[in-house]
Amino acid sequence: MAMHNKVAVVTGAGTGIGKAVALALLNDGYRVALAGRRREPLEQTAVQSGAAARALVVPSDVSHAESVQALFAAVKQSFDRLDLLFNNAGIFVPGMEIDELSVEQWRAVVDINLTGSFLCAREAFRMMKTQDPHGGRIINNGSISAHAPRPKSAPYTATKHAITGLTKSISLDGRRHDIACGQIDIGNAHTEMAAPMAKGVAQANGQIAVEPLMDLTHVASAVLYMANLPIDTNVQFMTIMATKMPFVGRG
Repeated sequence: MAMHNKVAVVTGAGTGIGKAVALALLNDGYRVALAGRRREPLEQTAVQSGAAARALVVPSDVSHAESVQALFAAVKQSFDRLDLLFNNAGIFVPGMEIDELSVEQWRAVVDINLTGSFLCAREAFRMMKTQDPHGGRIINNGSISAHAPRPKSAPYTATKHAITGLTKSISLDGRRHDIACGQIDIGNAHTEMAAPMAKGVAQANGQIAVEPLMDLTHVASAVLYMANLPIDTNVQFMTIMATKMPFVGRG
Protein backbone atom coordinates (compact mmCIF):
# COMPACT_ATOMS: atom_id res chain seq x y z
CA MET A 1 0.00 0.00 0.00
CA ALA A 2 1.27 3.48 -0.89
CA MET A 3 2.22 5.72 2.01
CA HIS A 4 0.43 8.99 1.37
CA ASN A 5 -2.43 10.98 2.74
CA LYS A 6 -4.29 11.95 -0.42
CA VAL A 7 -8.03 12.56 -0.43
CA ALA A 8 -10.49 11.51 -3.15
CA VAL A 9 -14.19 11.85 -3.84
CA VAL A 10 -15.85 9.11 -5.90
CA THR A 11 -19.43 9.55 -7.07
CA GLY A 12 -21.54 6.49 -7.78
CA ALA A 13 -19.28 4.64 -5.35
CA GLY A 14 -21.82 2.03 -4.27
CA THR A 15 -21.83 -0.11 -7.40
CA GLY A 16 -20.04 -0.93 -10.64
CA ILE A 17 -17.16 1.19 -11.85
CA GLY A 18 -17.42 3.67 -8.98
CA LYS A 19 -17.19 0.92 -6.41
CA ALA A 20 -14.21 -0.71 -8.14
CA VAL A 21 -12.36 2.61 -8.32
CA ALA A 22 -13.18 3.49 -4.71
CA LEU A 23 -11.82 0.12 -3.55
CA ALA A 24 -8.64 0.60 -5.60
CA LEU A 25 -8.09 4.08 -4.15
CA LEU A 26 -8.67 2.90 -0.58
CA ASN A 27 -6.29 0.00 -1.14
CA ASP A 28 -3.72 2.48 -2.42
CA GLY A 29 -3.87 4.52 0.76
CA TYR A 30 -6.31 7.28 -0.17
CA ARG A 31 -8.89 8.68 2.18
CA VAL A 32 -12.07 8.44 0.12
CA ALA A 33 -15.46 10.09 0.32
CA LEU A 34 -17.99 7.61 -1.06
CA ALA A 35 -20.91 9.41 -2.68
CA GLY A 36 -24.12 7.93 -4.05
CA ARG A 37 -27.85 8.09 -3.59
CA ARG A 38 -28.18 5.02 -1.34
CA ARG A 39 -26.36 4.68 1.96
CA GLU A 40 -26.33 0.87 2.18
CA PRO A 41 -24.22 0.17 -0.95
CA LEU A 42 -21.79 2.91 0.09
CA GLU A 43 -21.38 1.34 3.51
CA GLN A 44 -20.84 -2.05 1.87
CA THR A 45 -18.07 -0.56 -0.25
CA ALA A 46 -16.42 0.86 2.86
CA VAL A 47 -16.59 -2.45 4.72
CA GLN A 48 -15.43 -4.49 1.72
CA SER A 49 -12.35 -2.28 1.37
CA GLY A 50 -10.99 -3.33 4.74
CA ALA A 51 -10.12 0.33 5.25
CA ALA A 52 -13.41 1.72 6.54
CA ALA A 53 -11.54 4.09 8.85
CA ARG A 54 -10.35 5.98 5.76
CA ALA A 55 -13.77 5.97 4.08
CA LEU A 56 -16.37 8.69 4.50
CA VAL A 57 -19.88 7.66 3.51
CA VAL A 58 -21.90 10.61 2.22
CA PRO A 59 -25.28 9.81 0.63
CA SER A 60 -25.67 12.41 -2.12
CA ASP A 61 -27.76 13.25 -5.16
CA VAL A 62 -25.41 14.84 -7.69
CA SER A 63 -28.30 16.37 -9.62
CA HIS A 64 -29.05 18.74 -6.72
CA ALA A 65 -26.66 21.60 -6.01
CA GLU A 66 -27.41 21.65 -2.29
CA SER A 67 -26.61 17.95 -1.94
CA VAL A 68 -23.33 18.36 -3.82
CA GLN A 69 -22.37 21.35 -1.69
CA ALA A 70 -23.07 19.31 1.44
CA LEU A 71 -20.89 16.48 0.09
CA PHE A 72 -17.86 18.71 -0.40
CA ALA A 73 -18.46 20.51 2.89
CA ALA A 74 -18.29 17.10 4.60
CA VAL A 75 -15.02 16.36 2.79
CA LYS A 76 -13.60 19.71 3.88
CA GLN A 77 -14.66 19.14 7.47
CA SER A 78 -13.38 15.55 7.66
CA PHE A 79 -10.24 15.68 5.51
CA ASP A 80 -9.50 19.41 5.11
CA ARG A 81 -8.44 19.09 1.46
CA LEU A 82 -9.16 17.33 -1.82
CA ASP A 83 -6.66 15.79 -4.26
CA LEU A 84 -8.93 13.86 -6.62
CA LEU A 85 -12.49 13.84 -7.89
CA PHE A 86 -13.65 10.85 -9.91
CA ASN A 87 -16.81 12.14 -11.58
CA ASN A 88 -18.54 8.82 -12.22
CA ALA A 89 -22.24 8.93 -11.38
CA GLY A 90 -24.42 8.27 -14.42
CA ILE A 91 -27.69 6.77 -15.63
CA PHE A 92 -29.44 5.92 -18.87
CA VAL A 93 -33.03 5.33 -19.91
CA PRO A 94 -34.34 2.35 -21.90
CA GLY A 95 -33.37 2.51 -25.56
CA MET A 96 -35.83 4.35 -27.79
CA GLU A 97 -35.76 6.65 -30.78
CA ILE A 98 -35.69 10.36 -30.09
CA ASP A 99 -39.35 10.98 -30.97
CA GLU A 100 -40.40 8.47 -28.32
CA LEU A 101 -38.49 10.16 -25.49
CA SER A 102 -40.32 12.24 -22.94
CA VAL A 103 -38.88 15.53 -21.75
CA GLU A 104 -38.77 14.04 -18.26
CA GLN A 105 -36.60 11.13 -19.43
CA TRP A 106 -34.25 13.50 -21.25
CA ARG A 107 -33.92 15.76 -18.24
CA ALA A 108 -33.31 12.86 -15.85
CA VAL A 109 -30.26 11.74 -17.84
CA VAL A 110 -28.97 15.28 -18.35
CA ASP A 111 -29.44 16.13 -14.67
CA ILE A 112 -27.32 13.21 -13.46
CA ASN A 113 -24.78 12.67 -16.23
CA LEU A 114 -24.02 16.26 -17.20
CA THR A 115 -25.33 18.68 -14.59
CA GLY A 116 -24.18 16.32 -11.82
CA SER A 117 -20.67 16.22 -13.27
CA PHE A 118 -20.65 20.01 -13.55
CA LEU A 119 -21.84 20.51 -9.96
CA CYS A 120 -19.24 18.14 -8.55
CA ALA A 121 -16.46 19.56 -10.69
CA ARG A 122 -17.43 23.09 -9.67
CA GLU A 123 -17.16 22.29 -5.97
CA ALA A 124 -13.95 20.30 -6.43
CA PHE A 125 -12.37 23.07 -8.52
CA ARG A 126 -13.32 25.67 -5.93
CA MET A 127 -11.81 23.61 -3.13
CA MET A 128 -8.63 22.72 -5.05
CA LYS A 129 -8.14 26.33 -6.13
CA THR A 130 -8.22 27.74 -2.59
CA GLN A 131 -6.60 25.00 -0.49
CA ASP A 132 -2.97 25.11 0.64
CA PRO A 133 -1.09 23.71 -1.15
CA HIS A 134 -3.47 24.38 -4.01
CA GLY A 135 -4.18 22.06 -6.94
CA GLY A 136 -5.62 18.63 -7.58
CA ARG A 137 -7.04 16.38 -10.28
CA ILE A 138 -10.49 15.76 -11.75
CA ILE A 139 -11.14 12.61 -13.76
CA ASN A 140 -14.42 12.50 -15.66
CA ASN A 141 -15.97 9.19 -16.64
CA GLY A 142 -16.83 9.58 -20.30
CA SER A 143 -17.76 6.56 -22.36
CA ILE A 144 -17.28 4.95 -25.72
CA SER A 145 -20.50 6.87 -26.36
CA ALA A 146 -18.50 10.09 -26.07
CA HIS A 147 -17.21 9.13 -29.52
CA ALA A 148 -19.85 6.97 -31.23
CA PRO A 149 -23.49 6.34 -30.28
CA ARG A 150 -25.38 3.14 -29.91
CA PRO A 151 -28.79 2.96 -31.54
CA LYS A 152 -31.60 4.63 -29.59
CA SER A 153 -29.35 6.38 -27.08
CA ALA A 154 -29.81 10.12 -27.69
CA PRO A 155 -29.82 11.35 -24.04
CA TYR A 156 -26.89 9.22 -22.90
CA THR A 157 -24.82 9.94 -26.01
CA ALA A 158 -25.51 13.68 -25.86
CA THR A 159 -24.41 13.89 -22.24
CA LYS A 160 -21.26 11.89 -22.84
CA HIS A 161 -20.27 14.06 -25.79
CA ALA A 162 -20.85 17.05 -23.51
CA ILE A 163 -18.58 15.56 -20.85
CA THR A 164 -15.73 15.80 -23.35
CA GLY A 165 -16.31 19.54 -23.70
CA LEU A 166 -16.54 19.92 -19.94
CA THR A 167 -13.26 18.03 -19.53
CA LYS A 168 -11.45 20.23 -22.02
CA SER A 169 -12.78 23.42 -20.47
CA ILE A 170 -11.84 22.40 -16.93
CA SER A 171 -8.42 21.32 -18.13
CA LEU A 172 -7.84 24.73 -19.71
CA ASP A 173 -9.17 26.76 -16.78
CA GLY A 174 -7.30 24.61 -14.29
CA ARG A 175 -3.81 25.25 -15.65
CA ARG A 176 -3.15 28.38 -13.64
CA HIS A 177 -4.32 26.68 -10.45
CA ASP A 178 -2.43 23.38 -10.86
CA ILE A 179 -5.71 21.55 -11.40
CA ALA A 180 -5.43 18.76 -13.96
CA CYS A 181 -8.51 17.33 -15.65
CA GLY A 182 -8.70 14.21 -17.78
CA GLN A 183 -11.32 11.82 -19.09
CA ILE A 184 -11.49 8.04 -19.18
CA ASP A 185 -13.73 6.54 -21.85
CA ILE A 186 -14.76 3.08 -20.74
CA GLY A 187 -16.07 0.32 -22.94
CA ASN A 188 -18.01 -2.76 -21.86
CA ALA A 189 -16.99 -3.81 -18.35
CA HIS A 190 -18.52 -6.47 -16.11
CA THR A 191 -21.12 -4.33 -14.35
CA GLU A 192 -24.86 -4.61 -13.84
CA MET A 193 -25.35 -1.79 -16.34
CA ALA A 194 -23.35 -3.59 -19.04
CA ALA A 195 -24.68 -7.10 -18.35
CA PRO A 196 -27.01 -7.08 -21.41
CA MET A 197 -23.95 -6.85 -23.67
CA ALA A 198 -23.10 -10.47 -22.88
CA LYS A 199 -26.56 -11.58 -24.02
CA GLY A 200 -26.68 -9.57 -27.22
CA VAL A 201 -27.42 -5.94 -28.01
CA ALA A 202 -28.53 -3.98 -31.05
CA GLN A 203 -25.83 -2.95 -33.50
CA ALA A 204 -25.88 -0.06 -35.96
CA ASN A 205 -26.94 -2.35 -38.81
CA GLY A 206 -29.94 -3.60 -36.85
CA GLN A 207 -28.47 -6.97 -35.97
CA ILE A 208 -28.22 -8.30 -32.40
CA ALA A 209 -24.71 -9.30 -31.37
CA VAL A 210 -22.98 -10.48 -28.20
CA GLU A 211 -20.19 -8.10 -27.18
CA PRO A 212 -17.13 -9.00 -25.08
CA LEU A 213 -16.64 -7.45 -21.65
CA MET A 214 -13.52 -6.71 -19.60
CA ASP A 215 -12.85 -7.16 -15.91
CA LEU A 216 -13.53 -4.13 -13.71
CA THR A 217 -10.10 -4.39 -12.10
CA HIS A 218 -8.51 -3.15 -15.32
CA VAL A 219 -10.72 -0.06 -15.30
CA ALA A 220 -9.84 0.65 -11.67
CA SER A 221 -6.13 0.22 -12.42
CA ALA A 222 -6.39 2.68 -15.30
CA VAL A 223 -8.07 5.32 -13.14
CA LEU A 224 -5.49 4.75 -10.40
CA TYR A 225 -2.70 5.28 -12.92
CA MET A 226 -4.23 8.58 -14.01
CA ALA A 227 -4.81 9.62 -10.41
CA ASN A 228 -1.26 8.97 -9.24
CA LEU A 229 0.56 10.94 -11.91
CA PRO A 230 2.42 14.03 -10.67
CA ILE A 231 0.30 17.14 -11.04
CA ASP A 232 2.51 18.43 -13.86
CA THR A 233 1.52 15.39 -15.96
CA ASN A 234 -1.95 14.56 -17.22
CA VAL A 235 -3.69 11.87 -19.23
CA GLN A 236 -6.07 14.10 -21.15
CA PHE A 237 -8.06 11.22 -22.65
CA MET A 238 -7.84 7.47 -22.23
CA THR A 239 -9.98 4.79 -23.87
CA ILE A 240 -10.08 1.38 -22.21
CA MET A 241 -12.18 -1.45 -23.63
CA ALA A 242 -12.35 -5.15 -24.31
CA THR A 243 -9.99 -5.75 -27.21
CA LYS A 244 -12.65 -7.25 -29.47
CA MET A 245 -15.46 -4.87 -28.57
CA PRO A 246 -17.09 -3.50 -31.74
CA PHE A 247 -16.09 0.14 -31.37
CA VAL A 248 -13.41 0.95 -33.95
CA GLY A 249 -15.41 0.82 -37.17
CA ARG A 250 -18.73 0.73 -35.35
CA GLY A 251 -21.60 1.10 -37.79
